[in-house]
Amino acid sequence: MFAGLRRLRLATQLFLLQVLVVGLVVAAGTVLALLQAQRDAQADARRRVLDVSQTFASSPNVIDALRRPDPTERLQPLAESVRHRTGVDFVVVMSTGRVRYSHPDPAQIGRSFLGHVGPALAGRPLTETYRGTLGPSIRAVVPIFGADRRVTGLVAIGITTTKVSEQLAMRIPGIIGVSALGFALAALGALLVSRRLQRQTLGLGPEEITRMYEHHDAVLHSVREGILVLDRDRRLLLANDEAARLIDLPPGAEGGPASVLELPAPLRDLLVSGRTVTDEIHLTDERVLVVNQLPATRDGRSLGTVTTLRDHTELEALTGELDSMRGFTEALRAQAHEAANRLHTVITMVELGRTDEAVRFATAELATAQQLTDRLLGAVHEPVLAALLLGKAAQANERGVELSITEDTATDGAAVRPRDLITVVGNLLDNAIEAALAAPPPRRVVVTVREHADALVVRVADTGAGLDPAKVDDAFTRGWSTKATERLQGRGLGLGLVHQVVRRYDGAIEVSRDTGAVFTVRLPIPQEATT
Repeated sequence: MFAGLRRLRLATQLFLLQVLVVGLVVAAGTVLALLQAQRDAQADARRRVLDVSQTFASSPNVIDALRRPDPTERLQPLAESVRHRTGVDFVVVMSTGRVRYSHPDPAQIGRSFLGHVGPALAGRPLTETYRGTLGPSIRAVVPIFGADRRVTGLVAIGITTTKVSEQLAMRIPGIIGVSALGFALAALGALLVSRRLQRQTLGLGPEEITRMYEHHDAVLHSVREGILVLDRDRRLLLANDEAARLIDLPPGAEGGPASVLELPAPLRDLLVSGRTVTDEIHLTDERVLVVNQLPATRDGRSLGTVTTLRDHTELEALTGELDSMRGFTEALRAQAHEAANRLHTVITMVELGRTDEAVRFATAELATAQQLTDRLLGAVHEPVLAALLLGKAAQANERGVELSITEDTATDGAAVRPRDLITVVGNLLDNAIEAALAAPPPRRVVVTVREHADALVVRVADTGAGLDPAKVDDAFTRGWSTKATERLQGRGLGLGLVHQVVRRYDGAIEVSRDTGAVFTVRLPIPQEATT
């Protein structure tokens, strides 16, 4: 039976359980109402017989009749008249010796009264349930006082329990009718609730809902993508473990509005807007995230949005390194081609007998290249940075841009991680070279990397068109680019990565203008790195 019940839909189970509970409650309430009605009927009978008895006992006619030689002659008609008018079953007047002066059955007159009269003889009224000549009855026995306030007789008035039961039976249909109506209304309410629940649970059963929740929970915790679910009011309903890790969500963030989340402004604005995006790049203090956001709908009704986050930090770093290696490769290829041309020239000059000129030509080219290499290796103790500067110099020269490394460039690189140093210097140089190429000759880039006043300072200047002051803030946000013909996605990420490193080191960026744009980055050197 219970196995069959579990296979029913959740809404059906809830309806059946509600009907069962309501039925039990209504049945218990009906029984209590009937018992209360019975108690009320008995209490009402006691009040009636006591009131009628006290009124009858205080009647002057009754008191006067008790003084006569034959009280029955006047009391019997008077008692019967009261009995018929009040609807009681008997009115018995008796002497203090329990001898009846009146009774509905005249044959009982003169006989002894059956019941308790002690309290009444003492001057106090008495009510009780007692079996007399007419059967069980609810009766009141009250004293009749004479002129001297002495008890001169007693009055007993009662209603049989059969009559009380008949009066109660008349009230039972009303009680049962009200109970049935209450049960019907409760069952109707349970039906409406179950139908609403059926719509909300899509007609699924408890086992299906449990299984779906278990799978849902397992997927959310095991998936390698961050997932954020927001409702139509842009409140965060759900964030899985990966999402909490990627954007550093604090505990208890679920349930709050997306507008108060401590996120980078572009990412927070995206969540609040609810707009649809595909593979949009966003930066946090530590990570590069690829964000997708789609609306969640059902039956044409908007439920909110679902946002996925993918961590591309390592991928972007590797991509940057790959671009640098590609640039180095192109530079080496160009240098190899140029070296081959120079070698052919030297060989030809030797063959023509112009040996001295050939030696001077060869050694001049070697001296220039070796001078730059020796100076960098002597001033820059971080081999990765030295290699980057040499490679960028060759790459810029190949593209027709003069890249100058100032004489005061000097650093041991111990204060900043090599990867972060490459991110800052490499991206600033790439942007400077692009800007110089977009401007008319002379095309020149000047770079300085030095340690000064407890900070590592990187300064890159170019002869490009410069940067509009109104766009300085945009230059360090995701998706910014000076090239209008290129897609925004993936463009301008270099400056964003630079800004990410600067925030991580609690540094500063200054953008000024000389011939072109001048970017100055200051990264504080930790105290332990200087001691």
